[in-house]
Formats: sequence, structure tokens, C-alpha cells
Amino acid sequence: MAKRTDTPGRLDDAARAGWLYYVAGRTQDEIASTMGISRQSAQRLVSLAVAEKLIKVRLDHPIAACLELGNQLRKKFDLRSVEIVPSDPGSSSTTIGIAEAAAAEIERWLKRPEPIVLAVGTGRTLKAAVDQLPQLECPEHRIVSLTGNITPDGSAAYYNVIFSMADAVKARHFPMPLPVLVTSAEEREMLHSQQLVRSTLEISSQSDVTFVGIGELGIDGPLCVDGFLEKDEMMELMRNGAVGEICGWIFDGDGKLLDNPINERVASAPIPPRDSSTVIGIAKGKRKFKAIRAAIVGRQINALITDEATAEFLLTV
Repeated sequence: MAKRTDTPGRLDDAARAGWLYYVAGRTQDEIASTMGISRQSAQRLVSLAVAEKLIKVRLDHPIAACLELGNQLRKKFDLRSVEIVPSDPGSSSTTIGIAEAAAAEIERWLKRPEPIVLAVGTGRTLKAAVDQLPQLECPEHRIVSLTGNITPDGSAAYYNVIFSMADAVKARHFPMPLPVLVTSAEEREMLHSQQLVRSTLEISSQSDVTFVGIGELGIDGPLCVDGFLEKDEMMELMRNGAVGEICGWIFDGDGKLLDNPINERVASAPIPPRDSSTVIGIAKGKRKFKAIRAAIVGRQINALITDEATAEFLLTV
């Protein structure tokens, strides 16, 4: 077989090798023979298929320990649903495992026959989840963004997921045509009074299910790293008891939204009513422990996708 040096050709080979390995159940030796390449090349192509996300792997077998942890969390905090994925002690990723689980949950909601409104927040975890979605045809549903899609310098917010979803899911999408943070409460009121924005806010309030990330605070947290807050603003928030944020809305250790000038500048839609919407928080990791717990006890969310280590922490506090 001639050596493939062009990138599209190599991705074609990777897709073929990945299909043979994960779908057809062929061994790497069999793949090598079928494709006329060495076993080492077959191994590299299968790895490339995974690295390029040409193959999306889901674990369908329920793990008893994870199910038990989820059941305990659901009962302790009166949550609508909890999904726990295995923890990988050797990984520092804050998305692996929960992103795949979130993608599967999003897909389940979008495959419902009755029309629904699905609201989404923003962030790295949600972006990773949306990247796992297959192509779906569901024109009967509406998908709405809770957050603005513009950063402080006027550029598009990279982790705003509504446009990524539009690439994968054929449904009506409603972005929030605003900055994430505005300069004042007066500016927010003026922008929210615009007809286009009012319509999006109204749709978000009707959400049947909402998927949000939970952000930790700190100078290396998303709000600072992505340029939405200055370091001195962040430190002031933390001195006043802030521990986490959802869609830019900042809350304290009891999960209560802070009454402060920063929250007055948040242009995001309010988190949909928890009595009518299933609001699923997707987060894991030691850095987010306090924020996740606060979001749960303060009823900012009423459902959770996380990992074993986070679940064990939540059950001990």
C-alpha cells in the first residue's frame, strides 16, 4: 500500500482502521492485513482515529459502584437525576468521562418525540460534550443559549456552544446576541429590553431541560483566564464569600447569588426555574468541589453529572 502523506488521506485511513477495530471487532493484525500496512501502522491509525475524535466510545454497561453513589447523592440532596462516571486518578482532565456522559444525556433528550426547549450554558465541559454529539435531525425542538457569545474585546466567545450544537443538531437555535458581561446594570436593562433579546429570554424561561457547567473561582478560574474579570475583581469576590459561578452568575458557599456589582453586569438569562426545568450541572474535579456542593445545596441545579471522586466528597460533607 502506498504511503499516505496527505492529511485527508491519512484521516480516511484512520477512520477505516477505527471502524474495523471498534465496530467490526477486528484485531490490529487483521486490520494490518486488510489495509496492507504494518501492525505498528495499524495501531497508530486506530490511535489517530480516537485522537481526532473520529471514534466516540461510550460505556453502556452500568457500573454498580457508580450507580450506588448516584442513588445516594440523589436521595441526600433531593436531586431529579444523578449520573456518576468512573474516576481516573491518573488524569488531570476536567472533562473526560463527564463530557461523554453529558453528550449521551443531551442525545436522549433530543430524541424525545414531543417538542422540547433545551437550554445550554457555556464552558469547556459543555463544549467537550457537544463535540461528542452525533448528527441529529430534530426540527421539532428549540435550543437556546443562556449566555452571551461576545467576549470583552468584541470577539466571539470560544466556549459558547450554541453554534457548535448547530453544526451537529438540526433544530432551531436561539443564540444570546450579547456580551457575557456588560458595563453596568443600566446597560444590561437596556439590552434586555430589545425585542430580539426579550424573545430569547422568554424561550429560555420555558426550558424543559438545561445543561450548564459549574465554574470555580480564582485567578486561574475561567472568568479570569477568559478575560471576563480582572484579578482584583476576582479577589474581591472571593473575599466576599464567592465560591462558584454558572453562566457568569456568581454564588456563595450556600449557593445563593451574591448581591454585588458583578452580578448586576451579567447579561446571561436567569437559570431556568428549577421547579419546571431539569437543570443538569456537569462538573468534576477537586478544584470545583466547593462550587459543585454550593450549586446543589443552593438549588442552582437539580440534577448532576460528575465522577466518583466528586460524588464521594459530596457524600461526606
